[in-house]
Amino acid sequence: MRSENTLFVGGPLDGRVLPVLLGMTGQPPKTYEVPVPNDDGRPPTVHVYRRAPGRVGRLGLPHGWKYTYDPEGTPGRGDRGLKWPWSKPGSGRAG
Repeated sequence: MRSENTLFVGGPLDGRVLPVLLGMTGQPPKTYEVPVPNDDGRPPTVHVYRRAPGRVGRLGLPHGWKYTYDPEGTPGRGDRGLKWPWSKPGSGRAG
């Protein structure tokens, strides 16, 4: 699998560049979750980062990606859920 060095902005990983695995389309995932363990036995705190375009070139096209910290981000499936074209919102069927 390929990976790409990606910049993290804000949050506990501010300024770090980490290798992120790329998907089948050659892009990193839309969200990146970082679990941080707690010392008192509670479940780990999960920090959520959202993918954003990296630097923009002269023609206005993005070159690479970066992750920006989302303090209100909810861990879990987020926007990674499957969206089937034949499933309508509110139809009662799990898609």
